[in-house]
Amino acid sequence: MSDKNPLKAVAEKAADALGAAPSPEEGIPGKPGPQSPPVDEPTRPRDPLPPKPDQHGPATMSPTGQDLGADQADLAQAGPYLTTAQGARLYDTDHSLKAGERGPVLLQDHHLREKITHFDHERIPERVVHARGAAAHGVFRGYGTAASVSKAAFLAEGVETPVFTRFSTVLGSRGSADTVRDTRGFATKFYTEEGVFDLVGNNIPVFFIQDAIKFPDVIHAGKPHPDREIPQAQSAHDTFWDFVTLHTEATHHTLWNMSDRGIPRSYRTMEGFGVHTFRLVNAEGATTLAKFHWKPRLGVHSLLWEEAQIINGVDPDFHRRDLADAIEAGAHPQWELGIQTFPDTPEQTFEGIDLLDPTKIVPEELAPVQPVGLLTLNANPSNYFAETEQVAFHVGHLVPGIDVTDDPLLAGRLFSYLDTQLTRLGGPNFGQLPINRTHAPVNDMLRDGMHQTAVHRGVAPYRPNSLDGGCPFLAGAETGAFVETPVTVPEASKVRAAPASFADHFSQPRQFWLSMTPVEQEHIIAAYTFELSKCYEQAIKERALKVLANIDPTLCAQVAAGLGLPAPGPTEQLGTPEPSPALSQIGATWPPDGRVVGIVADADADLAGVRTVRERALGAGMVPLVIAPTGGVLDPDGDPVTVQRTFANARSVEFDAILLAGTPAPGDDAYGARDAKAAGPARASDPRVLLLLSEAFRHGKAVGGWGEVAGVLEAAGAAATLPGVVTGDDPAAVLEGITRLLGEHRVWDRFPAGI
Repeated sequence: MSDKNPLKAVAEKAADALGAAPSPEEGIPGKPGPQSPPVDEPTRPRDPLPPKPDQHGPATMSPTGQDLGADQADLAQAGPYLTTAQGARLYDTDHSLKAGERGPVLLQDHHLREKITHFDHERIPERVVHARGAAAHGVFRGYGTAASVSKAAFLAEGVETPVFTRFSTVLGSRGSADTVRDTRGFATKFYTEEGVFDLVGNNIPVFFIQDAIKFPDVIHAGKPHPDREIPQAQSAHDTFWDFVTLHTEATHHTLWNMSDRGIPRSYRTMEGFGVHTFRLVNAEGATTLAKFHWKPRLGVHSLLWEEAQIINGVDPDFHRRDLADAIEAGAHPQWELGIQTFPDTPEQTFEGIDLLDPTKIVPEELAPVQPVGLLTLNANPSNYFAETEQVAFHVGHLVPGIDVTDDPLLAGRLFSYLDTQLTRLGGPNFGQLPINRTHAPVNDMLRDGMHQTAVHRGVAPYRPNSLDGGCPFLAGAETGAFVETPVTVPEASKVRAAPASFADHFSQPRQFWLSMTPVEQEHIIAAYTFELSKCYEQAIKERALKVLANIDPTLCAQVAAGLGLPAPGPTEQLGTPEPSPALSQIGATWPPDGRVVGIVADADADLAGVRTVRERALGAGMVPLVIAPTGGVLDPDGDPVTVQRTFANARSVEFDAILLAGTPAPGDDAYGARDAKAAGPARASDPRVLLLLSEAFRHGKAVGGWGEVAGVLEAAGAAATLPGVVTGDDPAAVLEGITRLLGEHRVWDRFPAGI
């Protein structure tokens, strides 16, 4: 960890850009613009403000992949005055042109018509799946360790490639909440020197179905019921469970989704997987089969279900805010890209596992994940629509050294992604949108169409030709052409069928269950019980129990007990697979970068200790937020401490740890009519602080404080003698103890298992 405080560095950059000195309290993420506004409306004309230091837009490439060498600001809005879309300056945008002050609006009002027409067409069709997303710019640096298996230039040692990564939920609409139980998308666009490569995957390494022809079915089943359009962004309803219990190939993915993996703590603590098996090609033409993995530097960490439910109401933008704030704070998220490799044999199997079956994994103990590069997300988008919403991924965007296999789900995706963009982005030229532009030269002979922005030259967009001097010419493998791997296709009849190996639907779900720690198994039981209890039809619940019986009798019995139903016996022989420790999220320690620490204080608190804790937390890459009875500052006449949260608006789910700087008295608004969280009998401490502490403690988070805090902690049910409670007289030492606990994500000793 550098001695340089990343939060202060961001503040200093912003201050330099605006010609102002940063205040001592700068550095906390969430500032909406690069400059604090005055109270009165600005009236002196000036050019648009620059973006915040944590933001940048797409590279300034031409529609044909030529580097324009322009500043990104040259492609943004320009000039101090409001204009029409054609650049004519406007003197009024608050009043329509009328025949007199009280007369009818005139049809000739060109500004009104342009402004309203553009507004009426501001939205484009949202994605059918992965509609709700958040994204960031970054860089990928190759390690060179993949050279023996792939000639892809971006994987070479030291090569740095610009990237744009989008995270998303699958089922919900654009307006849904972030922390629903769902699969997450993890899609990365690499702007390589050989063209665009898109690695489009999920946070779960397997999928619900084995063949793309079922994709409309599984999504129709998971989406809200078509008659009422509810429930939104969740699988706890009849149609979803009807489908997955009738298609037992979905069992493995469903089990992952019912585990803690279905509700990540943050995109920054989420694994990513390419799902399919790909074919890698090295410089000599030798091929290797491979699976892609993204490993977060902060470890894999999830929410508890109660936390997720609270967050959905308190802050439905929790994940996208967390990602943007971390980048703004200088705690840049990182993932290592790794590959599992397998011999490219005619059978395309490994240790008896069919590599073309997207419902199967290869345990890491059998094929270790080999790191091949590092992804760092270091800049937020400057415009959500232009970048995050318009980015277009496609699994068919490949580069030399990476090819596809005959996975039947992958085959359908190769068609579907391209087809989707035609509707969403208005035609075949979506690749010319700035966020989608390749950084490699383009000479494609594709012409015209909606939104064509390249001004092509020449008269012969065909080949061979002589009128354009023969250009463009074909490339060979030696000049960087993408050449499909020549794979022998066995003689076979045309059939609608799947290989026998695809029929094993339960051995890997059982392995996943046996690989979980007891507390993780408890969470899976609770998830199945909750989801199935939301189903109306009894038959669907009973069918789901029959599926669970083929995974594990304890799992089935516990869920059945929660549903008040008898537990059926298995219909298939239960195997004894070797557990895979890599599947569990618990057991390792991780760095504290980007963790949010809430510091509860009031005017009578030890503010010197608060300043010490803030400074040390910032220096360690964490984000300290001061929580006080009201907004503003504490100690305004001395060394002011800015307040970021109040007792009224803070909830425990926003923080990874809570610290008390003494015993805060009840705030002036601590009564039920003003704030229902403060309802109840009068107490020595503010009831909302007690709620904050009790929730954090219940959710397994580190809590503590310094000074006379024992009474408050005990009143909140978090006595100083209990696991994960750190107290003392030295604020720095207390923070040090809290930081160690954050390395394990939660205080797991607080969760005794009952099974």
